[in-house]
Amino acid sequence: MPFPTDFVWGAATSSYQIEGAAHEDGKGPSIWDMFCRREGAILEGQNGDVACDHYHRYAEDIALMREIDLQGYRFSIAWPRILPEGAGTVNDAGLAFYDRLVDALLEAGITPFATLYHWDLPLALYQRGGWLNREIADWFADYAQVVVGRLGDRVTHWMTLNELKVFVGEGYMDGSHAPGHKLPLREVLLAGHHALLAHGKAVQAIRATSPQPCQVGWAPTIFPLMPAEETPETVAMVRQITHAVNPQYPFWSSSWLFDPVFLGTYPEDGLALFGKDAPDIQPGDMETIQQPLDFSGLNIYQGFYLKTGAEGPAPVKPKDGAPLTALHWNVTPETLYWGPKFFYERYQTPIYITENGMSNVDWVALDGKVHDPQRIDFTTRYLQQLQRASEDGVDVRGYFHWSLMDNFEWAHGYRERLGLIYVDFETQARVLKDSAYWYRDVIAGNGIQ
Repeated sequence: MPFPTDFVWGAATSSYQIEGAAHEDGKGPSIWDMFCRREGAILEGQNGDVACDHYHRYAEDIALMREIDLQGYRFSIAWPRILPEGAGTVNDAGLAFYDRLVDALLEAGITPFATLYHWDLPLALYQRGGWLNREIADWFADYAQVVVGRLGDRVTHWMTLNELKVFVGEGYMDGSHAPGHKLPLREVLLAGHHALLAHGKAVQAIRATSPQPCQVGWAPTIFPLMPAEETPETVAMVRQITHAVNPQYPFWSSSWLFDPVFLGTYPEDGLALFGKDAPDIQPGDMETIQQPLDFSGLNIYQGFYLKTGAEGPAPVKPKDGAPLTALHWNVTPETLYWGPKFFYERYQTPIYITENGMSNVDWVALDGKVHDPQRIDFTTRYLQQLQRASEDGVDVRGYFHWSLMDNFEWAHGYRERLGLIYVDFETQARVLKDSAYWYRDVIAGNGIQ
């Protein structure tokens, strides 16, 4: 059974990972420009100064999107390209780039899905406290107003934040991402609360500014828990644990970030667990955070199985030699069934899979092509499970493969290749991989046949 007839098939990218032109046309520095200069932070000292040079090659990249027959393209807007200081003076050259990008996408028949924040915080705002400063909610709303005021006559699908738990958790808690801090839990939770406020205020700004009806959501990531056996008892157990705050990984618990957005409250078990470390909630905060959303993105790559043991739930250790991606992430296709299922049951909000894909060991073969059968098999298995979720009544609206093209994979630099399009980072040559042509067939058939 195919997906719904209006299902959107697309691919996704982010600004810092592909655009390059890091210091051109008035763009200000971001925290990733700063972090990439820190010794040992990035593989082999690499950075996103040039990346895929998409800023100059967007027309070529859109032509390749057309060759794949993409219906939607999820991209992010670089905040410091629009507001070099994060607030105040607007850089018209930055807005003009996204004008050109959006116009070219529409001319190609591809629907733009714009994300306002995919981790490249203006350095000037970081120096004013960044996500630890409550004022960032207003800075972000002002930025949203500028962008939507310029592009909202053509862009009708907006996302506020990409993967809040990652940019706060890895940026402020374990230090592996920009800005590279390892802060006490109280400050991590405070940064998360400010990011939720920023999300809510940005939703308000988008709706107030858009000159036409639009769809507004966000793009969190989840690492779904899955029942090792589909008995009613095990499914019920995994569902309960999915929506609980995990004392071992408290900030990473989805309900701690999702419940405020969709239910208007922090979960009680989280508040009890965190105690005095929980953020100070000012009057009106939760109402600001709980803005009505038209959809939620879900970024899903891997998950973990649980079984019912003699002493309660127990993790299932992967079999020796179990399949792994090049990033050593588990290959767990059922995450695209259980993740959307448990989310939709609790929050009753339509879903787009805004990221899903795998890092593979890709190179140009002697025949000039890039053969990536693992990616085709991986995505087939995952889409079969997403199709199952759709058939079970989960309101899934679209799927965006991560990524459109090989790019700068954050702390991993250019080693990891997740694209449908191969990029030679020295020559900037592009090659459609076998998976791109396969994906074109999937799109034509509206699903795995």
